[in-house]
Amino acid sequence: MIVKLIAYTPDPDRLCGMAAALCTGQDIGNDRVCESALRGALRCGHESVAEHASFSFLVEGVSRATLAQLTRHRIASFSVESQRYVKGSGREVVAPGRIAAYPDLAERFEALADKAALFYTDCLERGIPAEDARYGFLQAGTTRLVMTMNARELRHFFSLRCCNRAQWEIRGLADEMLRRVKRVAPVLFENAGPGCVTGVCPEGGGSCTHPRKRGEWDE
Repeated sequence: MIVKLIAYTPDPDRLCGMAAALCTGQDIGNDRVCESALRGALRCGHESVAEHASFSFLVEGVSRATLAQLTRHRIASFSVESQRYVKGSGREVVAPGRIAAYPDLAERFEALADKAALFYTDCLERGIPAEDARYGFLQAGTTRLVMTMNARELRHFFSLRCCNRAQWEIRGLADEMLRRVKRVAPVLFENAGPGCVTGVCPEGGGSCTHPRKRGEWDE
């Protein structure tokens, strides 16, 4: 998996801080005041100020199974490599570690990937359009996309997908995204992450009992 932060609102902490300071009648020209106002707004749940900053990512090598989970986050924009227009072998797949741990299952998984790739190639050679041949692909097949979210939606995304109970592949993606935005917007994402980072786990009785640490996403 490759995750790159390819574009973002310039000086996102300052912009959102100015918005927070303006709401409470403070000096929007004072950086310290704006930073304090932003922290205060986020602490109080006044997260609309975080919508002024947006972040765009290039993501490569994630499975179509994870893409389906990603697109459930509707307050976001997605541009995904088209299987209708872009022909591929279909052989590049994401192999779950819990399958790879069993040699016999790993071998069968590889065989499935090979058969799917061969089926796709055979379809193309017979003149079947790629948009139909792709129906033989596995959910494990990889894709790439550009994804844009504002900071408020990213904070929500991290609260769900950085959780230990999130599916492993999207959790790995969320972790990498959080590391990258913290570099450029440390105040906006200071307390970002699953609920257990800042308080009580929202999973209740379904808690993993292994809280994550805030420093896990620092570099």
